[in-house]
Amino acid sequence: MRHSLYKQNESQDAFTDLLFNALLGFAFMFVVAFSLMADPTEGGNIESKAEILITVRWADRHPDDVDTLVEDPQGNMVWYHNRDTGLMHLDRDDRGLFQDRVVLNGIEVSNPINQETVTVRALKSGEYVVNLLHYQANYTEPLPVSVKVEKLNPSVTLVFYGTYELTGVGDEQTAVRFTIGADGNVTNTNTPTKRLLTKAVNSKL
Repeated sequence: MRHSLYKQNESQDAFTDLLFNALLGFAFMFVVAFSLMADPTEGGNIESKAEILITVRWADRHPDDVDTLVEDPQGNMVWYHNRDTGLMHLDRDDRGLFQDRVVLNGIEVSNPINQETVTVRALKSGEYVVNLLHYQANYTEPLPVSVKVEKLNPSVTLVFYGTYELTGVGDEQTAVRFTIGADGNVTNTNTPTKRLLTKAVNSKL
């Protein structure tokens, strides 16, 4: 009887040790997870290699080709023929439905989103100009195009948002002109027309 009781106590001790170790493991994982949680007061702060993000969008699956042209304060220009210049970069030249189908793991998929993005990697004081060009049109109806400019650091702030209607091949419109001050902040936004396409084409000659 004494032998049986000893075996029972030994089994209970092993179970207790196992349970204690499991609880200790859960507690440790909880502490680690809690320590890795971001401070909610810093929710708007991000780290990015870009300072300004310019996003141009038009209707998904629309066949028209819209181009973005951006000029910096030194006269450098980024567009589809010059995707990287100075501190600006055209991340994606979207050509409507053209080349919207890609093969992933042997399966052809379609990307329906029509969007171009330009990043400004470092700020120079002066005026930036953002133009839209209706490069290819397939319909007679105007094409609505939205333009969004965001300053990314130290937190994301909206500099400008607007919608324009492009009316056909060759229609170039100035979406926004914004000025960066010496302190790196946006000091002004306006929309007077400034043609960039002729300058861009001449620079290629």
